[in-house]
Amino acid sequence: MTKPFFSDMDKYLFAEGNHERIYEKLGAHITEIDGVRGVHFAVWAPNAKAVYLVGDFNFWNSTEHPLLSLGESGVWTRFEPGLGVGTLYKFRIETHDGRWLEKADPYAFAAELRPQTASVVTDLSTYTWNDGDWLARRAETQSLDAPLAVYEVHLGSWRRGEGNRYLTYAELAEQLIPYVKELGYTHIELLPIAEHPFDGSWGYQVVNYYAPTSRFGSPQEFMAFVDACHRAGIGVIVDWVPAHFPKDAHGLGEFDGTHLYEHADPRKGEHKDWGTYIFNYGRNEVRAFLLSNAVFWFDKYHIDGLRVDAVASMLYLDYSRNDGEWIPNIYGGRENLEAIAFLKRFNEVTHGIFPDILTFAEESTAWPQVSRPVYLGGLGFDLKWNMGWMHDTLDYMSKEPIYRKYHHNELTFSLIYAFNEQFILPLSHDEVVHLKGSLVAKMPGDDWQKFANLRAYYGYMYGHPGKKLLFMGGEFGQWTEWDFEHSLRWDELEHPPHRGLHKLVQDLNRLYREHPAFFEVDFEPSGFEWIDANDSENSVIAFLRYNRARDEFLVFVCNFTPVSRGNYRIGVPEDGFYAELLNTDAEIYWGSGIGNLGGVQSEPLSWHNRPHSINLTLPPLSTLILKRTESR
Repeated sequence: MTKPFFSDMDKYLFAEGNHERIYEKLGAHITEIDGVRGVHFAVWAPNAKAVYLVGDFNFWNSTEHPLLSLGESGVWTRFEPGLGVGTLYKFRIETHDGRWLEKADPYAFAAELRPQTASVVTDLSTYTWNDGDWLARRAETQSLDAPLAVYEVHLGSWRRGEGNRYLTYAELAEQLIPYVKELGYTHIELLPIAEHPFDGSWGYQVVNYYAPTSRFGSPQEFMAFVDACHRAGIGVIVDWVPAHFPKDAHGLGEFDGTHLYEHADPRKGEHKDWGTYIFNYGRNEVRAFLLSNAVFWFDKYHIDGLRVDAVASMLYLDYSRNDGEWIPNIYGGRENLEAIAFLKRFNEVTHGIFPDILTFAEESTAWPQVSRPVYLGGLGFDLKWNMGWMHDTLDYMSKEPIYRKYHHNELTFSLIYAFNEQFILPLSHDEVVHLKGSLVAKMPGDDWQKFANLRAYYGYMYGHPGKKLLFMGGEFGQWTEWDFEHSLRWDELEHPPHRGLHKLVQDLNRLYREHPAFFEVDFEPSGFEWIDANDSENSVIAFLRYNRARDEFLVFVCNFTPVSRGNYRIGVPEDGFYAELLNTDAEIYWGSGIGNLGGVQSEPLSWHNRPHSINLTLPPLSTLILKRTESR
């Protein structure tokens, strides 16, 4: 007798919430049963009166292909001989209150191109991977003492084809990967690529969690894109959205006529701001759905990291709610205990199966130990977005230089808490939309000063402890804010200021990867020392970065005024010649070309409580990066 496709052990683990690969059982799977090839369908709908399979193979008839209930598990199954790849289908659900619902398969591996909403049978095993070398060294590449510079991308608007059409996954592989490689980034981060109906959500309102969006091609073509990234030495991080889901009729909401995936009470089950439902993290089968989904992306698509969106909205029951609009937890507090337990379990499961992957938390509050191990009481993420650094420094940089001395603490405050978490510094898509303006447009002054400010800011960012992230367009200073419906303004690269900024980012990434002092000790105080944090009058800061062995250090000096400062002396730890590795004011970057003629020799003159010092010329609105050598 053929072993059941959905076994008693599957039922047990799913009901317990611990089936880490339930996607291998639920959904649509091409298989052979008793010598007959076809598709096995399975769906969880415990409160349905009946479930039928409808599709292009039965003219969407509602009763010809009923599914069989597997009892208390709530799972319904059917094996349909003769069906194969490309079959369009949905589940037609009869509810106990007499309604009929047509739902897409929550576990479908592919979906129709919007506005169509059917699920599509596909076979993910047909793709042959060629990224074995990458996977073999991923643990070393993604170590937290390795360089991590992330280029954040919205695939639908990085570049468009003729007639403003989307590029395909294959075209993106041909164009995006060499571009990122040339810029020197270590990773690409993709805004959510799971299937979503509404373009304007940028992918953050997911309906099909297991299906890469069909906007750019098939699941196998997305696999080929990831494969090509890996063969080029570039990691792939994907935005993941377990915080909420939209109310589209064919989606997860009221799936079997009841609030199955979401809480019934809107005080726990809805985000009014976003018009979305909140997952019921306390329901075992929902937890299995989400945990398996995280495993799925690592397993089937060889993804290297997941960036978890809107973590703060998961942690707090009163997130964006007024009094009376939320329900306290069992202890009377505002913490969402089920969501916290889920996040910890998510990190334990994914790192347990794939110890060399990375998880990132977009978390904007002071929640403790976000990036600490679960066994030490943390949430278990590898890295946390440093939203405080981003907000403070962008606020500082947006001010006219004459006023910056009154806001000097916005530059230096982040070093008070820089080592409380394992941070990544994000200049993300959220900072260049909704009338916030582009990064270069936020800068004060005329065009020259705007670009000089941004170049100095990037130099400071690369010196600051923490990994790095920049949203597309920021690398060449796009004037307008991000428009998801159109390509980046690539024509701007024809102009010197944009080309100069682009060259600077390329050089910063090159230096970043070449010098361990940039990245080896990002999360411990031993990797950073202030030389002078207090020159607010001149809006100048100077600091050191050390490598792990402390046999390499880099000197960073940032001048955030448009005044060139001669004879500016700073203390240094050792005698020697301090070569100017990078000057953001260099002419090649569209700067004024003021500098130190390649470097300066130290003098045995004590300064800033250090035995030696160097006398520098600080260019206007600039960051200098220097390294000690034995001689010129």
